[in-house]
Formats: sequence, structure tokens, C-alpha cells
Amino acid sequence: MSSTAAPSPSVVERVQNFVQEHKKVVLIGAAVAVVAIGGAAYYASSSASEQAVHKKDKKKPKSKKKKGTSDDGPLLEEVKPTAEGGEDDDELVMTNERIAALSTEERSKVAASLKSKGNTAYGKREFKKAAEYYTKAIQVSSKPEPTFFSNRAACYMNMAPPQYEQVVEDCDAALALDRRYEKALGRRANAMETLGRFEEALRDFTALTIFEQFKKETTTNAVERVLKKLAETKAKEILTARPEARLPGQTFISAYFGAFRPRLLPTLPENSTSGDWRLLDSLKALEAQDYIHALTLANEALEQGISWDAGKAEALNLRGTFKFLTADVAGAKADLEASIALVPSYTQSWVKVASVFMEQGDPKKTFECFEEALKHNKNDPDIFYHRGQVLFIMGKFEEAANDYIKSTELDDNFVFSHIQLAVALYKTQNLSKAMDTFRQTLQRFPQRSEPYNYYGELLLDQGRFQDAVEKFEKAIEIENAKPPPMNVLALVNKGLALFQWKNDIRAAEQCCEEALRIDPESEAAVATLAQLSLQQNKIDVAVKLFERQADLARSEPELVSALTYKYASASQLQFIRDYPEMATSLSGIAQEMARGA
Repeated sequence: MSSTAAPSPSVVERVQNFVQEHKKVVLIGAAVAVVAIGGAAYYASSSASEQAVHKKDKKKPKSKKKKGTSDDGPLLEEVKPTAEGGEDDDELVMTNERIAALSTEERSKVAASLKSKGNTAYGKREFKKAAEYYTKAIQVSSKPEPTFFSNRAACYMNMAPPQYEQVVEDCDAALALDRRYEKALGRRANAMETLGRFEEALRDFTALTIFEQFKKETTTNAVERVLKKLAETKAKEILTARPEARLPGQTFISAYFGAFRPRLLPTLPENSTSGDWRLLDSLKALEAQDYIHALTLANEALEQGISWDAGKAEALNLRGTFKFLTADVAGAKADLEASIALVPSYTQSWVKVASVFMEQGDPKKTFECFEEALKHNKNDPDIFYHRGQVLFIMGKFEEAANDYIKSTELDDNFVFSHIQLAVALYKTQNLSKAMDTFRQTLQRFPQRSEPYNYYGELLLDQGRFQDAVEKFEKAIEIENAKPPPMNVLALVNKGLALFQWKNDIRAAEQCCEEALRIDPESEAAVATLAQLSLQQNKIDVAVKLFERQADLARSEPELVSALTYKYASASQLQFIRDYPEMATSLSGIAQEMARGA
């Protein structure tokens, strides 16, 4: 789930971006060496999100189709007949007794003749007739060629309507005779995709593109297309089957609530009801970062009844916020709008409704909410901070910086306005001012870990690894000195920095493992561990970690991203199981790709 509260791009996104920006190397099996820092599962790096690498369209010269080809390229193996074998009808109606009477050599000649006539009929687009010839060739031959089955599959593919199940059956037969038969793999993959059997289609397209050494764009595009369909289909199935919405990890929730300035607890009215007291207890639990308890108490307060409008609006705001965090966007919107209906001047609810509209991809409504909030309180610094976050997400960094400055002018004591101003300045290429803003923020907030952590991220982006690690370690030191819960992002960042700097995979893993010990639901730690597993060719481990990441995902986009990595890795793992003899040659392919990347 995207969030306007997040102070900077998530660690998960940066891990994936790091993969995308480096070598697109397929790392499969223990025999494949890691040939470059940043290498990872090829398909996962090229199709996991909207940030995928886009290829420029290239105009290709038109070529005349050859006989025996279709829009999908050559479909049949053109083999000159070795014998005519008699009249068409005579060969087609040969009885089993007559076939049995033929010698092995004669049967081979008749089968070759039937295949040739099948090719001719196919070229004339007489697909049913061609299929009959191939069927008879299979019956006649004492040892059918895999091309007989593959060519008949091409006929089934082109019939009206296409016979996709028979295409699969024939390609199975062809591949049983020749497991590296590329045309059969391609045909079966296309049929599987049409039948909605996306995992099997991905398996075949993955094998095919590896055999082609990633040189055919049509196949690599097919992998990405099927991978996208598979991840989206599975994501919908998982979300539908989930029994209830779940809160994200402690780090994520703390970051979200921390992006709003703290407010004083409300004063309860005289003759307070039990619901009023439940609301107060809920807000106290929120201050203590006891989020599950805070949510439970807020629900109880609303059920028992709250005696005054401002209190009820507060409770609806809180419940709506928790719904938003569990990706219940519709429920969040309903609660937040009900909060506004009770107290139209409640600007925080306006800001959060703006986040809901942003989540739904409606920036127009988002900014209308901010304008409504400003009508009620033009001096609320949170409005400017969160509007700046939306502008930041949209890539309007200069406008975002102006809002962060305004937020800081209204309240200079909110650390995230300073941090995000520095990040926005960095995004506008104003490096010196960005770094100076961070240094000033460090001086102003020496006991806050966040400035050190996000300053470290900018240093990491510049390749200043040692300086970045020092900042992450300072952030970790500050977090360790605080009462729990600890924010683990600096730990994950340190691991990522050590990996990029020294290629010290074990040290990076230890950082992520420690982060998960503290916060078992840290998606950033899980995602980073998964990528580190790919670096070590531990694809089976990576698949399990991506499954865990998918289990932690709250929204459909997050789930699709995790599943994309999972299925990309799983398809490669399946390839090495199906073709173990390819392990050695894959190392050469990977190194060649690294040199050309």
C-alpha cells in the first residue's frame, strides 16, 4: 500500500530498484557463479512493478512470409520428402494389417511422405487435412519423430476454433521424445497461456528463453506478460480467500502514525459514558504504540457509544486509519467521511481522506480534500506536509519542497518535514543544499534516529558507502537506547549498504535477520533477504522468502510485486530441476549477459 505518510521511498522499493539498475543476470543453480553485484532473477527485475525497464520501440523491416509460417513465426519443420508413398487417399486409409506388413525402412519412407504432404496441406491452410496426414504418419512410423506431434499441434492451434487441449497433449508427446524441442515448448506455452494455465506457461516460456540465451525479444516479452497475468490472478485469489484484514508490521504502523504531529488527549465531558472512557484508553494505547489494543478499544468505544461529536469523530478517524493500514480503502473512506460529517473542521480526517483518494488513483479529489482542509485551518502544518508527500509521489519535487518549507515555518519541531525537504531538494539535483539541510537536521534533532537513517540513504545513493554505514549505525544506536519497539529500517539499510559496498552477503543477512528478530513482520527485511538469497543462487530459499513477503503484503499492488518475484524465481528453479545438465552452460550465459549489460 502506498502511503503519503512515508518519509521516503521504502527499502523494499530501493532493493528492487537496485536489482533493476544493475546486471540482468539469470542466476540459477549452484553451478552458476554470481557474475556481478546486483545480479538477480531476470524476470523479477524486469517486470515486478511500474518501475520496470522499458524498452524503446524499434522499427523492424517488413519481411515476406515464407510458406509454412504464420504470424507467430515458422510453425513447421520443412523437410523434403524422401518418398511420395502413393496417392493421398491410399496412404491415409492404410489398415493396421497393411502397416504391420511393411518393413521398418518402408514405414519410415511412408511416414516421411505423409509428413511432407501434411506440410504442403498446412501451407495451403488446410489444417484439418494436414492433421490427418500427421496422425497417419504417427501411426505408420515404428518410431514417430517429435516433429510429427509438434506439427500436428500447430494444426490444432490454427483450426477454427483452436483445439488447445490437443495442442498441449501433442506437445507433451513431442517433448517426451525430445525434452529440448524449442518449437514444442513455444507451442505448449502459448496454448497453456490461452487456457489460463499460467504457471505451466511460465515454466515453458522460461525454459525457451534460456535455451535462446535471451536473444529473442518475443519470448522474453512473453515471459513478462505471463508473469504479470499469473501474479495478478494469484493476488486476487489470495485476497479473496483471506479471512480478515491484517495490520502491517510495527515499523510500518509507527512510521504512518509518526507522520502526523502529536496532539493533546481530549478532555472528556461531564457525565462521561463508558464509550468515552474507552476512546481515551484507545488514544493512550496509541501513544504507547500498542496498536492492536488501540484498535480494539476504538471499536469498543464506537460500539458502546460516545457522548459528544468531537469524540466520535476522533474514534471514527482512528478506526478509519486502521482500516486504511489494512488496505480496506472503502471502509477507511466511509469512516473518515463520517468523521468529517460530524466535525467538518477536523483537518486530520480531511488529510487522511486525501490519502484514500491518492490510493485510489484520483489526484484531483486528493487535492480537493487538501483545499477543504485549508479552508478550515490554513495554519495546520500537517496539511502542507502531507500535500507535499503527494506532490513528492507525483514527482513534483520543487512544489513538494515548497510545502515542506511551509510546514516547517508553521511548526519547526516536526522532524519529518526537515527530512523530506532534504530528500526533495536532493531529487531536484540541488545536492549541496540537500546535504546541508540534512546536516542542520542532525544538529536540531540529535536524539532522533530518522535523520541519520535517511541521510545515510542519500549517502548510499551517492556510493559513499562508509559514510552511509556510519549514519545507519548511529541510527541503530539511538533506536537501541529507546524503549521498544525499535524501528528496524536502519538495520536493513545497513545490510543493504554492506552488500553494495563489500559484497558481504553474510553481514547483510545478519542485519536483516536481526531486524526480523525485532520486527517479525518487517517486509523490507524479508524482501532484502530474498534478494540476497538470489545472489547466492539459493533460489529455493528465495522462493520461500517471497512467499513470506506475499503473506505480509497488505494491498494488491504489494502482493502482486511479491508474487512476481516468487513465480519468476520458482520458474527458474523448475528449469534447473528439469534440465540439470544446463547448470554448467548457464554460467557462461550469465557471464555473457553481464558483459553485454
